[in-house]
Amino acid sequence: MRVFLRFVLAAVCLTALPAPAFATIFGTVKGVVIDPQQQPVAGVTITIHARHADWSRTTTSDAHGEFQFPVVPIGEYAVSATSQGFAPLTQDVTVVSGAASTLRLSLALATRSQSVTVSATTERVAVDSATPTTLVSRGDIAGTPGADRTNSLAMITDFVPGSYLTHDQLHVRGGHQVSWLIDGVPIPNTNIASNVGPQVDPKDIDYLEVQRGSYQGEYGDRTYGVFNVVPRTGFERTREAEVTASAGAFGQTNDGFSVGSHSSRWAYYASANVNRSSLGLETPSASILHDGQTGIGGFTSLIFNADASNQLRVVASVRRDRYQIPNAPDAQAAGIDDSQREADGLVNATWVHTFNPHVVTTVSPFYHYNLANYDGGPQDFPTSTVDDRTSTYVGTHATVTAAVGRSSFSAGVYGFHQQDDQRFGLTFNDHSQANISTREQPAGNVVAVFAQEKLEVTDWLTLTGGMRHTHFTGGIQEDATSPRVGIALRIPAVGWVVRGFWGRFYQSPPLVTASGPLLAFVTSATLGFIPLRGERDTEYQAGVTLPVAGWTLDSDIFRTHARNFFDHNNVGNSNIFFPLTIDAAVITGWETTVRSPHAWSRGDVHLAYSLQKAEGQGAITGGLTDFEDAGGSFLLDHDQRHTLSLGAAAIFSRGITAGGNVSYGSGFTDAGGPAHLPGHMTVDLRLEKAFGTRVSASVNALNIANRHLLIDNSLTFGGTHFNAPREIYAQIRYRFRY
Repeated sequence: MRVFLRFVLAAVCLTALPAPAFATIFGTVKGVVIDPQQQPVAGVTITIHARHADWSRTTTSDAHGEFQFPVVPIGEYAVSATSQGFAPLTQDVTVVSGAASTLRLSLALATRSQSVTVSATTERVAVDSATPTTLVSRGDIAGTPGADRTNSLAMITDFVPGSYLTHDQLHVRGGHQVSWLIDGVPIPNTNIASNVGPQVDPKDIDYLEVQRGSYQGEYGDRTYGVFNVVPRTGFERTREAEVTASAGAFGQTNDGFSVGSHSSRWAYYASANVNRSSLGLETPSASILHDGQTGIGGFTSLIFNADASNQLRVVASVRRDRYQIPNAPDAQAAGIDDSQREADGLVNATWVHTFNPHVVTTVSPFYHYNLANYDGGPQDFPTSTVDDRTSTYVGTHATVTAAVGRSSFSAGVYGFHQQDDQRFGLTFNDHSQANISTREQPAGNVVAVFAQEKLEVTDWLTLTGGMRHTHFTGGIQEDATSPRVGIALRIPAVGWVVRGFWGRFYQSPPLVTASGPLLAFVTSATLGFIPLRGERDTEYQAGVTLPVAGWTLDSDIFRTHARNFFDHNNVGNSNIFFPLTIDAAVITGWETTVRSPHAWSRGDVHLAYSLQKAEGQGAITGGLTDFEDAGGSFLLDHDQRHTLSLGAAAIFSRGITAGGNVSYGSGFTDAGGPAHLPGHMTVDLRLEKAFGTRVSASVNALNIANRHLLIDNSLTFGGTHFNAPREIYAQIRYRFRY
């Protein structure tokens, strides 16, 4: 706790300095206005307006024709320029976090018949960033089959290369340690493989920004993916409410109610949702037995613009889920009745202060509560297991940025205190020994300080360099310093962007321990417990972005070397899983995404492909182990070489839209490898009809060919996993003013 108090003091001191860093929900839009003779134009009115919300800002170009919007939330915008004697001009731009989108607005002389000129080019990846980024909008989510269901991660797996679900865990780039952020504030959760419920309801998301490696100094506590959620704020509504109801196969329903509105100074959004289904988790056999799922949740976002220099943002969410652990036929016949109860609550507040157009600071205190309780049934044999865990996190995220000329320097601090309450119990229904019950309350702290410099050497060359230092205190103490360097090079003649990156990352370990009766039990079972240490990763990455007529092709290759690679394993046949670390892992891959312009009059197309290999090396170095010296190399259980997602949305007349997605995986490791299970492919379809502006109805068909097959036989939840069979459901949306 003393370390944590020092961290809070450091955060307060940092925010008082007129020094640099960037808020992770914001980017910068800047540029220059020129006339037909390529001379700068002063006094031009520049307006930036959100494409799908009532949010805008206005400024004027200076004597050099330059302009800048320093605090622009992640999303898609139109930038317009108007000046007497020139034709109005509008250009689209996409803003990503921590990056600057630089525009060159070339005005034409006005004529009597001159109309507004709209640029066909939309930036999807900033040219000053070395980070491969996928931006998914609420329109993408609404138009993708099944993506807006509360317990769906299709908004990720359908758009992000190398992402897939196996044994009910999301994996990206060969790992399952990912960071979730809301409003740019990280949601701490050091417990891997203990929660299967959703972190955020897709219906509450305005934009989802996904970063895959090559992170700036502000990121990197969870190496394999950063999911930055920009929630709905109310700027997209004016005293409007929406009711969503659905019903379909397996008794499923996914219902929600939301309200939102705004003025020039404030905005609010609030929602509530309920869902249930008799098809919850992946099943251990082709039969759907004992697999019910129910959930309830709520979310709110509040924004208040105190004045031109100060904005306050508050986000709060709460949800509770219950899952039956699915049975195979023999377990069903034996009366096995295991379940998992989960709860999650979050509150964070952000103060954004703009000192001037070049210096911005944010301070974000937060509180996070997370619960995962596994309850064994009374008929379980030979043992019935209880594994209850509650974690609370209290911390602060603070950043400051200074962007002057061609330099953008950022610095900040992030940290939290974690308190866990863990109870483990074993009831020996075979009466082989006395029952076990043990309770532990471990605590820990994480403090990270970071700095990042981004230098725009020329209009076509940007260099970045950063450093992140992390101090972890728990059952052990660790320090890690993680340097990162990157380069982004734009080829002027064709507009291609070539990028490269080298960097190191540190992931702090969970607080889980094994002592007392539990340690005695696992030791008697020829197992022991080695304290967990943090994972340390080194990443090499190179990529290229090719914009062509509004389309964007992005491709990269990467290689990640991990020491103390995080994974998980079970205790006997209890279905309880403890994290462990493997001596090393090497993950290599090639990724490609293709996106059409969103403004395409008849719809859009997206493709994500990954060729990847995930390989482990050596023995278990932390967690539960039998001390076997594995040696050599082996394939990780989630190794899948080819992953492909191809989706499209089409717009027809009379308010009819259609969407579809084809997902393919070449198959995961078969019983430890080197062989792989057969490939699997699913086809999802969605058809929607709008009845005026208030009512719409849709039908979703997931896995329409009903390809229900074994996709995983690794040593995890239930041992084997079949994918979900065909699901068809109907949904109705009703919007009204209040």
